[in-house]
Amino acid sequence: MSNLIQAAKDQIAALTTVAYQTAAEKGLLPSGLSLSGTIEIPKDVAHGDYATNIALTAAKAMKRNPREIGQVILDHLDLTDSYFASAEIAGAGFLNFRLSPRWYGTVLQDIEKEGLSYGQVDVGAGTRVMVEFVSANPTGTMTIGNARGGVLGDALASILQRAGYDVWREFYVNDAGNQVNLFGRSLEARYLQLLYGEDACVLPEDGYHGEDIWDVAKLFLAEHGDQYAKVDPDIRQEALRAFGLAHNIEKMRVDLERYGIQYDCWFRESTLHESGYVDETVQILIDKGFTYEKDNALWLKVTELGGEKDEVLRRGNGGYTYFAVDIAYHRNKFEVRGFDQVIDVLGADHHGHALRFKKAITALGIDNSRLNFLIMQLVRLVRDGETVKVSKRSGKSITLSDLLDEISKDAARFFFNSKPTTHLEFDMGLAVRQDSENPVYYVQYAHARICSLIVALAAQGDTVRPAKDIDPSLLSTPVEQALIKTLAQLPEEIRLAARDYDPSRINRYLVALAGDFHRFYNANRIKDEAPALLHARLKLADTVRSVLANCLSLIGVTAPEKM
Repeated sequence: MSNLIQAAKDQIAALTTVAYQTAAEKGLLPSGLSLSGTIEIPKDVAHGDYATNIALTAAKAMKRNPREIGQVILDHLDLTDSYFASAEIAGAGFLNFRLSPRWYGTVLQDIEKEGLSYGQVDVGAGTRVMVEFVSANPTGTMTIGNARGGVLGDALASILQRAGYDVWREFYVNDAGNQVNLFGRSLEARYLQLLYGEDACVLPEDGYHGEDIWDVAKLFLAEHGDQYAKVDPDIRQEALRAFGLAHNIEKMRVDLERYGIQYDCWFRESTLHESGYVDETVQILIDKGFTYEKDNALWLKVTELGGEKDEVLRRGNGGYTYFAVDIAYHRNKFEVRGFDQVIDVLGADHHGHALRFKKAITALGIDNSRLNFLIMQLVRLVRDGETVKVSKRSGKSITLSDLLDEISKDAARFFFNSKPTTHLEFDMGLAVRQDSENPVYYVQYAHARICSLIVALAAQGDTVRPAKDIDPSLLSTPVEQALIKTLAQLPEEIRLAARDYDPSRINRYLVALAGDFHRFYNANRIKDEAPALLHARLKLADTVRSVLANCLSLIGVTAPEKM
């Protein structure tokens, strides 16, 4: 697993340590000390490619001027066969290092060798982690919020896999409880209204009033006719509920596959009830003394566990709350299925719940550092500066399916994979534009541009050479070197994206890499250059192509060869 940026930093630490030890043996510096300090990449390349402050941090212990210490270390540096061509002292005693062609060539060789696995790091070390995301209520259609959660969860799962985690994707199906029962009663009302007129049955006041309920009731009527018109209402509601859930869940699965998302498991809430697992979990909390009864309901002492308010587990009518079932579900994740870590992708309206819930699971003896949340902010769809609230086709709030009818899957995934902690204004007009203002087009165009270049040069007999056969010292212009440095940054971007649960880092990396490529391509000829330089630049372009395709794949976006 290549990480040439970290390798360069490690080499600076090793080189300066050897230089210090050599100087100390000569009596030029005090002996027996360990050098420490930071090794950074300066924002201004005039200060070198890497800089370290070890001389400044050693000044107090050595009782010497930091610039004098830096000069002695510099005098004893041996850069032979290293990644560095030169080093110099600057300012109060900083040591600035400049990379050699060997480092730039090694970046290209490592990317060629590792292929689609380039960027892989092993911070996860095989840790089993579940990412639960979307988990939309199956009583209705998927919203734009679900669409954002879908790509954030899916992209995060892919990034965690690249970071060395053993990842499981899960959709939690809420197919039990009051809302599902209300769903069945709403379908029953529409079914009877279809049979006998709208005065035949009153829709529950708190029922589901959307057009989708009419649609499902019509499908049920087409399949079963009046077979359930005269049966016991409980039997009728159960049949409609089961039909409606099966229909909606299958539509969710189809829509999500169209969106590029597949799950390892669609876990049904009903299985927790049917197995008695919810009863068992609540009884454990009772036995541990974390509950009390008040107002004919059973409460969990969340405040005693560090939360800001207590939560009802069981209502007066004997039904369990969402909070109680969620505790049982997460107990199942950790204790039955043995996940080391769990990440729930939730909307901003669940922030308070997430904080209380994280405290609550400690009542089961679960280390709540194993449970984390990716909380995403709201989405606003806009077109021509105006908020898009409804679908022209259906007259209801726009859904994921509606959105994918208007824009490509690639644009949807790229735009929704924005920084989760910020509100997203999704410009539907921008998403379909074919110019550099559209970020997904800008990145995909860079990939297609390179593919066209490779085809054109191959037609004249100039094919991409192996990295070992090109001379990296020819890639010496500032834009060429900047481009290779950006290529080398990917492993660190993967590490940080996994650490911060921020898959949008890959979007930003892609835009930066595409921008560096366009600048390189506009500033440097390839086709008509001398053979050695042509092949060096062609290899660099092809390496960019492979990394662009790699990262686009990571967030579920295609890498077209023609545009």
